[in-house]
Amino acid sequence: MPQFDQVSVVKKANVFFDGRCVSHTVILADGSRKSIGVIMPSTLTFNTAAAERMEIIAGTGRYQLPGGAWQSISAGQHFDVPADSQFEIEATEPLHYVCHFA
Repeated sequence: MPQFDQVSVVKKANVFFDGRCVSHTVILADGSRKSIGVIMPSTLTFNTAAAERMEIIAGTGRYQLPGGAWQSISAGQHFDVPADSQFEIEATEPLHYVCHFA
């Protein structure tokens, strides 16, 4: 779906890695939480508490889960990250994403 309807948005941005990743938290009517953001060209390591699904909206790059090989990713694709782990992501151009939390 191209948009989320009837949501609350946290006004203050989440800024990570000196501005190389910026997102906003969105809270849906059912109380579930997502973040919508962009990763500027860079290679970053994220740590997770909850399981996540990273959905790529625009851009290209690649990601690596612990113990796995680098995988290419582009608009229309997603990958799942287990809880209490980490992943690396490399954006080769601005990478727009939605992070769905479990």
